Amino acid sequence: MSAQVDGTRQLQNRAVLGISLMILGLALYPLSDAFIKHLMGTYSVPQASFLRAFTRLIPLLFTAYFQGGFKKVLGTQHPKQHIVRLAVNLCYTLSFMYAFSVASLTTIYTLSYTSSLFMIILSAIMLKEAVSWDRWVAVGIGMVGVLIAMRPGTNVFEIAALVVLAGTFLGALNKILMRRLAQTEHSLAIAIYPNIMMILATTPFLITTWKAMPLEHWGLFAIVGVITAAGQYCIAQALRYAQGSVLAPIDYSTYFWVVALDALWWGKRPDSFMFIGAAIIVGSNLYILYRQRKEKAQQAAVKA
Repeated sequence: MSAQVDGTRQLQNRAVLGISLMILGLALYPLSDAFIKHLMGTYSVPQASFLRAFTRLIPLLFTAYFQGGFKKVLGTQHPKQHIVRLAVNLCYTLSFMYAFSVASLTTIYTLSYTSSLFMIILSAIMLKEAVSWDRWVAVGIGMVGVLIAMRPGTNVFEIAALVVLAGTFLGALNKILMRRLAQTEHSLAIAIYPNIMMILATTPFLITTWKAMPLEHWGLFAIVGVITAAGQYCIAQALRYAQGSVLAPIDYSTYFWVVALDALWWGKRPDSFMFIGAAIIVGSNLYILYRQRKEKAQQAAVKA
């Protein structure tokens, strides 16, 4: 009996550790985005995108070298699929980089929560996955939340909001394409190629847009790389200690961080419409997550 109790306590402690690491990892991502937004008040989208990709590429290449070498890691069986995915990823990343330069973090994160709604639409179209009627209703309700948050016809309905929505759609498409590539390609290759593509795509624009940077700004870009890497590590470790289904709802804890960062860093506070829209979008996502978990449990029961 005591052994069972000890085992239960150990599992609970690991779950608590996993949840804590996930919260920490998810807090680091908005912090890195806040630094990027701060820097983009001074530097152009091409320069910031170039430096962001460059600082990410160095540790990835270092890791690839020690995981079998570049030939083994970067070798591909589907170059055409990589090219399509890289084009989508390039547009997706540049959309968000532009949004960081003109929109608040709260607006960006609120609208980016529609990613799972777009994933359902794309999965039904591209992967021919069956989607129940109630999940389609949840998608529709989530889109109503988008309209409330954006308020078409008012000055809140900015081009930046449309860019974020377009970028979120491309991000969902990027995930679908990544899922296909992950079946045969090395995970490091999937991470390395987009950064190389970003460097190649932005380099020609640096001739006219490059702005000399003081040493402290080089340090800030390095900090962004460290923070992002730390966030990725915390999330990876969290998935070791707790189930993904337990951790998934915690994704929306980022909303509290971005609201706090907007208020403390830039003195911007979201209005009631933004809060209501975010609540509806997050609520529809949580319902979809609940339905997915329920369907998996039913399938497991049938197999048993």
